[in-house]
Amino acid sequence: MCEPIELLKELVNTNSVNPPGNEEVVAEIIAKVLSANGIASTLRPLGPKRAYLVARLKGMGNRRSLVFCGHMDTVPQGDMPWEHAAFDATEMDGRIYGRGTSDMKGGLAALTLAMIAISKRDVSLQGDIVLAATAGEEVDCLGARAMIEDGVLNDAGAMIIGEPSNGEIFVAHKGALWIEIVSYGKTAHGSMPEQGINAIDNMYSVMSALYTKLKFKCVEDDLLGGPTLNVATIAGGVKTNVVPDRCRLEIDIRTVPGQDHGEILSDIHGLLKEIEDSSQAKFELKILNSQVAVRTPRDDPLIQVGLSTADDLFKRVHEPRGVRYFTDASEFVPGLGNDLAVLIYGPGNETMAHKPDEYVEVRKYVESIKFYEEVALRYLGGKENG
Repeated sequence: MCEPIELLKELVNTNSVNPPGNEEVVAEIIAKVLSANGIASTLRPLGPKRAYLVARLKGMGNRRSLVFCGHMDTVPQGDMPWEHAAFDATEMDGRIYGRGTSDMKGGLAALTLAMIAISKRDVSLQGDIVLAATAGEEVDCLGARAMIEDGVLNDAGAMIIGEPSNGEIFVAHKGALWIEIVSYGKTAHGSMPEQGINAIDNMYSVMSALYTKLKFKCVEDDLLGGPTLNVATIAGGVKTNVVPDRCRLEIDIRTVPGQDHGEILSDIHGLLKEIEDSSQAKFELKILNSQVAVRTPRDDPLIQVGLSTADDLFKRVHEPRGVRYFTDASEFVPGLGNDLAVLIYGPGNETMAHKPDEYVEVRKYVESIKFYEEVALRYLGGKENG
């Protein structure tokens, strides 16, 4: 069996920043480790240097499979300086530093090692364990959508996602609706603004309307709270002495279970139409990403097993929690069936995701391997043979 620290460092040292992704190299590393331990896997190309990986441990019963899910891509290093190299994993003071250690190569490595550990035990499982290493989660969930289209997870009944949870049990996460709005105007000399149409001024009207008039129709979630709206980027204008004829805005809306993204879009279209009707403004709206919110009931068997296993292993009471980021479950739950149970548990700390000097604690990383192994055995009724 591969050494846990060695595997994680190899994955972190493999740059899979998305874009462009480069997940194929990560998948090949995982496939090699699995093969060395007698587990076959399949890589499915998704474009140049991009792929997803699926591996399966066959069970003896007829229960639907339990999926170990993790994504192979990371966000970029960012512009802020790092004390530790982003793509040269550093172990120091009980931590491993590097891009992806927390989000979520730590979780992915642990899931892989848990699968290998289970394969070494002489147990009979009542269903299959499937490792699903996805591509593109940080941008558009490309790999998850491809897995759904290919039907490789059609027998899935439950899923554990190794996203960072700092050792807590997450049963819910927010959805995401990312929107681009472009405002079009008319250029003129900066000294004669009345002869032009200022696209930035018109975008200011949009921002004001979003903050004061957009009302979300939803019930606040007891684990996730309410929806949020963040004006994320804005760009416009070409020169100080030119009236800008174009301005581009990107918005990040985080939604809660029960919200209809189509209804939100309709309301925003209505606000844009109001501004257009009362001015010379013209707008275009484009959806950049739309991922639904996900929540699994506390009384679901997977959640019950996860909570009791965490209590037993770590000697404290765990309560189900929610988290604000989204995961590949936003594609898998509607794509595979709304009865798919999802438990999010990972060794990383969600507050470290996407930050400089990202790290994972070695202790929590090693503990997560045992957690995944034990949950799978309990959930699938794994019994020692002989």
